[in-house]
Amino acid sequence: MTDLEFMAEALAEARLAAESGEVPIGAIVVHNGAILARGQNRVLRDVDPTAHAEIVALRAAAAALGNYRLSGATLYVTLEPCAMCAGAMVHARLDRLVFAAADPKTGACGSVLAVLNHPQLNHLLEIAQGILAEESAALLRGFFRDRR
Repeated sequence: MTDLEFMAEALAEARLAAESGEVPIGAIVVHNGAILARGQNRVLRDVDPTAHAEIVALRAAAAALGNYRLSGATLYVTLEPCAMCAGAMVHARLDRLVFAAADPKTGACGSVLAVLNHPQLNHLLEIAQGILAEESAALLRGFFRDRR
């Protein structure tokens, strides 16, 4: 599968989150060319401020591999990760992050902060952005418009 196809899978997770009343953000972890884990925002359903889509997917991927280190894995997520999620990616030793839409309010992968690839951190990962960005942004805009 391609980055576009994997991001479409993450976007499907975001839609499921929206159907459950959560902020529509979805994530998948890919390892060895296959989807290893899926995640969507579960903050409200789990009453857990750390249950962001990225964290949910990283936890499931670590459980599936039996190792918290996810070397060789790529995380696809529909919105630029926050500082908490970016920190978790560093600790997980992900190889790559692909995100759709930038987050000018809390994005920690270049928009507001640059947590990833900081020169003092001991792990660097490849970052790609913009795949299905408009679709992801439109889903978020629609969700918040409907809630107002």
